[in-house]
Amino acid sequence: MTPFSILTKKEYVQMFRDFKVIWLPLAFMFLGATQPVVTYYLPSILASLGGNQGITIDPLMIQQDGAQVMAATLGSQFDQLGIMIVVISMMGIIQSDKANGMLDFILTRPVKVGSYIGGKLFSNFSVVAISVTFGYVVSYVYVNFLFNNISFLDMILAIVFYQLWVLFMISFTSMVSTIFNGQGVIALISIVCLFIFKIISGVHPIIDLLNPAGMSQHAMMVLITGSVDSHLYGNMLITFIWISLTVTISHYWISEKKYHKD
Repeated sequence: MTPFSILTKKEYVQMFRDFKVIWLPLAFMFLGATQPVVTYYLPSILASLGGNQGITIDPLMIQQDGAQVMAATLGSQFDQLGIMIVVISMMGIIQSDKANGMLDFILTRPVKVGSYIGGKLFSNFSVVAISVTFGYVVSYVYVNFLFNNISFLDMILAIVFYQLWVLFMISFTSMVSTIFNGQGVIALISIVCLFIFKIISGVHPIIDLLNPAGMSQHAMMVLITGSVDSHLYGNMLITFIWISLTVTISHYWISEKKYHKD
């Protein structure tokens, strides 16, 4: 077995021990179900809580399009609570190895830093990507049941685009986890920065082109409009550059041993 496969297997074993392979998919399945269910039953909920006492419900709200609800699942649920869940689950990805001395032990072995980082990113991204996909499929089922059918091709394209944004979240959090030591600081910096990326998306086409969160916007747009934006491939290329940059910084930081335990 190669060092990459051994380290990847070690990560999977650790995620089984931490029950991450159970609670992470369940968390995203809950988020995926929340948006269509709450949207569909919101008028009834408002009516039961005082709709007859001054709250006016627009009857057109009942006739929402399923594609818009799916887009809201990505833009509201996954890009808000989802970001926090991903960061919290990943904040110790490198930091824990620094704290318990495992990183120093690994570097004394014939293991390349690239294999170490690659094993971390591959194993964690595969688990998060499957969790996000589970939540997305749950949302898709509810939307088709409560609203209207969505093009299967558009649904597939949207989740593929969105997973690139997820990969950036993981590589960015890994980089922060490599540089800093306290998990609270890692979570705070990662969440704030990722939210900033998300908040400025959609402000200007040039910003969207340079912003990795633009992939989330493209995922929502393909669901709503059924077409691909002309800036998609440029944004995709730049997102890969962002991911490569974060991995390069992590590699440099570990290779030069610029980290310390405390």
